[in-house]
Amino acid sequence: MYGAPLGAQSRKLLLLGSGELGKEIAIEAQRLGVEVIAVDAYDHAPAMQVAHRSHVIPMTSSADVRRVIEYERPHYIVPEIEAIATETLLQLEQEGYTVIPSAKAAHLTLNREGIRKLVAEKLGLPTARFAFADNLIELRASATQIGFPCVIKPIMSSSGKGQSICKDAAGVETSWEYAMSNSRTKGTRVIVEEFISFHAEITLLTVRTNGETLFCPPIGHLQRDGDYIESWQPHPITDSELGQAKQIAKTVTDALGGVGIFGVELFLTEHGVLFSEVSPRPHDTGLVTLVTQELSEFALHVRAVLGYPIPDIRLITPGASVAIKATEESHNYNIEGVVEALATPYTHIRLFGKPFSRVGRRMGVVVSGAPDIDTARTRAKMAAQHVRLVQTPDSW
Repeated sequence: MYGAPLGAQSRKLLLLGSGELGKEIAIEAQRLGVEVIAVDAYDHAPAMQVAHRSHVIPMTSSADVRRVIEYERPHYIVPEIEAIATETLLQLEQEGYTVIPSAKAAHLTLNREGIRKLVAEKLGLPTARFAFADNLIELRASATQIGFPCVIKPIMSSSGKGQSICKDAAGVETSWEYAMSNSRTKGTRVIVEEFISFHAEITLLTVRTNGETLFCPPIGHLQRDGDYIESWQPHPITDSELGQAKQIAKTVTDALGGVGIFGVELFLTEHGVLFSEVSPRPHDTGLVTLVTQELSEFALHVRAVLGYPIPDIRLITPGASVAIKATEESHNYNIEGVVEALATPYTHIRLFGKPFSRVGRRMGVVVSGAPDIDTARTRAKMAAQHVRLVQTPDSW
């Protein structure tokens, strides 16, 4: 544990997951006088570095999650990751604890099966065709039924890990093995999705607060292997597309309930807008709002949690973000090129302070503003090219 508790009357917010998104939530909450407790599976996670106290526990252990929550007795439990003991959150909510946005939202979005069945079967919203498989034989049959190319994903994973595009029958086994090696569950269930031809993929940040639903300007983004690489805001969109996107996002978030911000991912296609994914928390593509909006997605989330007013969601400049990824595994590294990157106009860097790197791990982000999206994207990419992780000798 680190730090000391605030006064007895201070409201407590407990983060389940303490990555870079949790770090920004913690900072915004502390600005409004909230006591923050950060919890994660490893020590010195980003949010722990700014929280009042922290705990290290196995995040999927029901007993450990309950123990730390009963010890801290927070006013708000804020999940920041998917892989947590959501059954325990459902129980704790019944016992009077407040889970953000709701225990139902955390539980249903824990795996892709729950949310797809809700969206497609119960709500009847447009989405890609999908099927599930529990073994390689079933996967071959499901992939053939859906058609090639198709997308194969573990039922539960983070940051796109385990996701692959299977181009033909010969690639099914490779996709299966990749999904299994990156699954966050002990089972072997995967989802097979129709490959959607889209002209854009967007995130519509949707805020539920004080009985109303608000929307941020749409965020365009690029992903590689299911993981966010860059994003920009606002993404050009027609009035018809925006209307469909808002209707889908509101329907999904109303069904999930609670308060806070949701990252609703959508495909823009020639046949209309299709639902893709939803995260009941701030979204990684929304890091761009640190430069584009008067109130970032993190400030909006905290205001919604506390029940504070959100008078307006105002875009102050077009902007773009580019993720800084590690290219090697290291427990001893320096980050170089920051001075050169910050020489780029209207550019900021957020280094997350993760205690170790691994190939592909997001270690920071560059955000840039500009009069137009193209200039913002050029600035962010140019600045990000300067930033690099350099392994240092153990003796340093």
